[in-house]
Amino acid sequence: MSVPAIETRGLVKRFGNTAAVDGIDLDIAQGGIYGVLGPNGAGKTTAIRMLATLLRPDAGEARVLGHDVFTEPKTIREKIALTGQFASLDEDLTGIENLMLLGRLLGYSARDAKLRGMTLLEAFGLTDAAGRQVKKYSGGMRRRLDIAGSLIVTPQLMFLDEPTTGIDPRSRNQVWDIIRTLVEGGTTILLTTQHLEEADQLADRIAVIDTGKVIAEGTPGQLKAQVGTGALKVRVVDSTRREEAAEILGRTLLAEVIRESDPSALTVRLEDESRAASALIALQDSALAVETFALGQPSLDEVFLALTGHKTAHESSDGVSEEVQEEAA
Repeated sequence: MSVPAIETRGLVKRFGNTAAVDGIDLDIAQGGIYGVLGPNGAGKTTAIRMLATLLRPDAGEARVLGHDVFTEPKTIREKIALTGQFASLDEDLTGIENLMLLGRLLGYSARDAKLRGMTLLEAFGLTDAAGRQVKKYSGGMRRRLDIAGSLIVTPQLMFLDEPTTGIDPRSRNQVWDIIRTLVEGGTTILLTTQHLEEADQLADRIAVIDTGKVIAEGTPGQLKAQVGTGALKVRVVDSTRREEAAEILGRTLLAEVIRESDPSALTVRLEDESRAASALIALQDSALAVETFALGQPSLDEVFLALTGHKTAHESSDGVSEEVQEEAA
């Protein structure tokens, strides 16, 4: 049986009077993608920095690939890679110069560093930009180059802290493909994100973190099952009658009706999917025209809302992000 990628018990990190991480327990097997989902300020980045031995925990235990973060940080660093939310690149150097620099720092000869750098640039679709200064790269290109830099030496475990922050949808999909390829090559990925779709698309298992605590853990399907067996999604033709439709659905299904950002859309979590038909009949009886009437699993967004009472896109309660808290400590 292989050693777990990550094991933590009661992991704690405080900045002043604020517990950024407040007793986290994790058991993450090697292989695949493990997602850590939570809003800005939830404790995701702080947890990763402790596991990557960049921050010393204030309490608890943590082992990475079988090694203790307190007593074996050097061994851990030799086996992992970390890509943060912001690209750690020299913008005045070219793409290949950045990778060669990292290669030389890791013990490669000049020739081997250039060979490894060009191989990575080709793999990441950046060959044409090899001789261009990084400050002239797009956001998506910088993110791909940053990940490439973490792979000069192939890690057993890679921490990706919100890897698609600030990039366009096309670049995001490219990064997703890169992540999947890394896993196919044998690297275990711990991915933090505040984007529900990203966690749903990539992660085999997900830990939901809020206010420094793990509040739920499981596969995407298991998490969705926690908020009901199904979600009824309704879109009315006339948006001015949405409130009327919401009242009918709530009365018929005896369930909370969620008003979506789309002014015509409603969602209802159902414990008993067989009651959906009666809701459609009630809408028809009131001459309420429906464009969409679909029954499916709840989204991870609905899961997070049900678990925490708020959506993911917000800052910590005092309006200060984890990174600012760390810098101030």
